[in-house]
Amino acid sequence: MLNKYPLWKTLMVAFIVAFGALYATPNLYGEDPAVQVSGLRGVEANMATLDTIKANLTENNIDFFSIVLEKGQVLTRFKNTEDQLKARDVLDDKLGKKYSVALNLTPATPDWLAAIGGTPMKLGLDLSGGVSFLMEVNMKEAINKAKEGMVGDFRGDLRNEKIRYRSVKEVGNAIVVKFRKVADLEKGQSLLKKRYRDLLLTSDEDTLTLNAQMTEQKLKEIREYALKQNILIIRNRVNELGVAEPLVQRQGKKHIVIELPGVQDTAKAKEILNATATIEFRLVDTEGDLSAALNGRIPASSILLREKDGTPVLLKKRVMLTGDHITDAKSGFDEYSRPQVNISLDSAGGSKMSNGTKSNIGKPMATVFIEYKPTGRRDNEGNLIFEKVQEVISVATIQSRLGKSFRITGAGSQAEAHNLALLLRAGALIAPISIVEERTVGPTLGAENVQLGFQAIMMGFGLVFIFMIIYYRAFGVVANLALGANLVLIIGVMSLIPGATLTLPGMAGIVLTVGMAVDANVLIFERIREELREGKTVQQAIHQGYDAAFSTIIDANVTTLIAALILFAVGTGPVKGFAVTLSIGILTSMFTSVVGTRAVVNAIWGGKSLKKLSI
Repeated sequence: MLNKYPLWKTLMVAFIVAFGALYATPNLYGEDPAVQVSGLRGVEANMATLDTIKANLTENNIDFFSIVLEKGQVLTRFKNTEDQLKARDVLDDKLGKKYSVALNLTPATPDWLAAIGGTPMKLGLDLSGGVSFLMEVNMKEAINKAKEGMVGDFRGDLRNEKIRYRSVKEVGNAIVVKFRKVADLEKGQSLLKKRYRDLLLTSDEDTLTLNAQMTEQKLKEIREYALKQNILIIRNRVNELGVAEPLVQRQGKKHIVIELPGVQDTAKAKEILNATATIEFRLVDTEGDLSAALNGRIPASSILLREKDGTPVLLKKRVMLTGDHITDAKSGFDEYSRPQVNISLDSAGGSKMSNGTKSNIGKPMATVFIEYKPTGRRDNEGNLIFEKVQEVISVATIQSRLGKSFRITGAGSQAEAHNLALLLRAGALIAPISIVEERTVGPTLGAENVQLGFQAIMMGFGLVFIFMIIYYRAFGVVANLALGANLVLIIGVMSLIPGATLTLPGMAGIVLTVGMAVDANVLIFERIREELREGKTVQQAIHQGYDAAFSTIIDANVTTLIAALILFAVGTGPVKGFAVTLSIGILTSMFTSVVGTRAVVNAIWGGKSLKKLSI
């Protein structure tokens, strides 16, 4: 029988629309202003913290309707932003420096909906508000760090080949190696020339020295690598710390743009970015005199650092390994139920760690946390000057020769081990960075953008709705039902996809999709009219109308989808947001305008003996 869907197909269409509507529902509940309290550097919020927060809020007559402890963080919800801001000020003052107190906007999704994975759409910076930073990478420090690495590599290579040398050190922009004999100089030059083809090597037999200088191409590579690696690491750090849908991208030769949607607290955002420091592994100097070092007599081959609690530690100057070789780090427990961090290295890092520990079994090794704090001053070349702050965060004994995988013990608590793993896993910055520009988009401006965008969508939807009913009558009502289902499905799919973010250009994509969805129905309905004018029966006209228009609809939508995918691949920021909503809208509109409307048409008019059709 013509135009009759089997029951299973009709139920499938109904199920897909109902499924989309279910996951679009969280967007109706909005967000609650909240304050999030989390521990810093190894401190974890607990029930005692929660009780302290409750007591302080009650004491200051600040109303709240929900307070929960989840994953070491306390989240308190408020009815309005006025109470939220008061609470932030009170808690910031009372909790001290051990905790971070940050403003937040938390989805008000009901528990039953959240239990099945229902979440509202993630909004971009232009819709939800948030903070945007322009950060500058210190390229001078990147080059200095590369030279320091080469000094260590030169020493290791010469030592492994048993080529005797007096010293290897930096002199200006060059690395100078002094040898004992002319023969050693020749062997050293041959070895280093073979292994470091991107360096300019010059030797002087009279002084038995070998100068190694970086070429302009090598310097360019270092700068490019520093920028790309810093972008990757910042993105990892921000993702690890739970900021939803951040944008981290390059701008120019030494700048990085970072957008953190939904973050209301600029201080909290800066704290997240300032956490991007470096990690180094050094041997503890067990032979040096710590008392003498504390009095200013530090051995030439050592440095004096302190742990978090102020305990002094004398370390070897030579760096065994830097954090940029770490590929993974996970916290756990050792065989004695003590917290530990399991670390995985890349092949180069595994080789360095193996060589560095094979003759140091039983000796203590320190993990050093290094942070570069901007001083606000600039050097002659225009680069920001940083103050280097170093702190020992872990001291562990080397139990055996280490390779690509090893563990660090000695963390004070599981929370500290977890934080250390997070820091190591996210990577170490190749060069320090600093904020040179800061911009805040307030939630009020974001809400205004949402309102205007929603008005545009509703206006477009309303005009198309009226036109379809006037021009196509009963079939116009069917097309409008499909149009509504299409809008619901777009919102449902956007809410389900973890990486999808709705931006202002994305709203433009939805408005465009509304027109495209109706376009498919116009093609179908006009073809049905043509078939009726040619004398076909109602059922034949409906059947031929859908079948004949299908190939045209597919061709038009596939070409648009290809353009949207290209926009997504090459575009950034707002362009990507537009491409995402357009792509999703094309797929959902093809389903609703062809499969969806046919299911409704078949249910109402299919298989019946009709003389006329309201189209």
